[in-house]
Amino acid sequence: MKINNVAVAGALALSLGFAMQSQANEGAYVGGSLTGYYLDSSRFVGGGKDSVVGGINLGYRFSNDWALEIGAGSDIDGEDLDMAKLDMYYWLGEANPDSTAWRPYWTAGISYFDLGDQPGTPEALDLGGEESHTWQTGLGFGMSKMFTEHLEFRGDVRALYKVRDDKNNAVDGALNLAVNYYFNGPKPAPVVQAAPAPAPVSKPVAAPPAPEPETRTITVELKVLFEFDKAVVRGIYGDELEAVANAMKAHDDIELVLEGHTDAIGTETYNQDLSQRRVAAVKAKLARDYGIPSGRISTRAYGESRPIADNSTAEGRERNRRVVGQLSYVEVMPE
Repeated sequence: MKINNVAVAGALALSLGFAMQSQANEGAYVGGSLTGYYLDSSRFVGGGKDSVVGGINLGYRFSNDWALEIGAGSDIDGEDLDMAKLDMYYWLGEANPDSTAWRPYWTAGISYFDLGDQPGTPEALDLGGEESHTWQTGLGFGMSKMFTEHLEFRGDVRALYKVRDDKNNAVDGALNLAVNYYFNGPKPAPVVQAAPAPAPVSKPVAAPPAPEPETRTITVELKVLFEFDKAVVRGIYGDELEAVANAMKAHDDIELVLEGHTDAIGTETYNQDLSQRRVAAVKAKLARDYGIPSGRISTRAYGESRPIADNSTAEGRERNRRVVGQLSYVEVMPE
């Protein structure tokens, strides 16, 4: 039985139905195709055969990413080959319906060949009579491009595997070219009406900013000198320690860093330990005698590494045996 007349007529009728419902069924399309087939040599005596089939396609594309399509056609040279197919397409890449870039896609489907009583087929040679009507599953890869809002070009290559019977494992090849017309173009952008301009609102006159209060920065320095090879805080420094403690009590957001030093007499290791004992003694006195939390006082011990005077003289060595610290705070001046 020939399928081309029936299939083409059915496809045309369905395409008219889709065209009349294009507003409700967005994504419907109809197109024409030209497919070159190479039919496996296992189908014929004396080698394979080539055929060029012209056809009509009808499909529906969903969400710009995949589509279902039916098609039918016949050999344009009048050879005894008719074809019907059902294909699924899946596009790769960004799904932008307004894009005109090339997009790759996969296709898979099932097709039906009516080879008729061609010379060389097993039917013509009385070898079973089933080769003239076969089913194939197919898989292919191609590229497509929207040239306008409605017209699309599509091209792909496919491999078709015969599944109707087990007489042979025929694998056919196909090159498919198609031009499709989409009934619906991109939707027009919605019209946004401009909101009426709001009535002008008088702004209150802001009061002039209040003048910034006058401030001053006060710096309190602490310097405690030690006797040779000792880490005892002498009573003569009571006034300096009290001034630092009072500033820290009045401003609980400031902290004190104490630095301990020695002269150069003795080994470097011994002097490092001595400077640590001296700075710890000052910290302990501030905490014990003046009530300053020890957590607000941090210490650094530098040994003999940071002299401020000449260690070759007694006066210079005395100045180097020291614990120093400094803190600053901002105070608002009275009006």
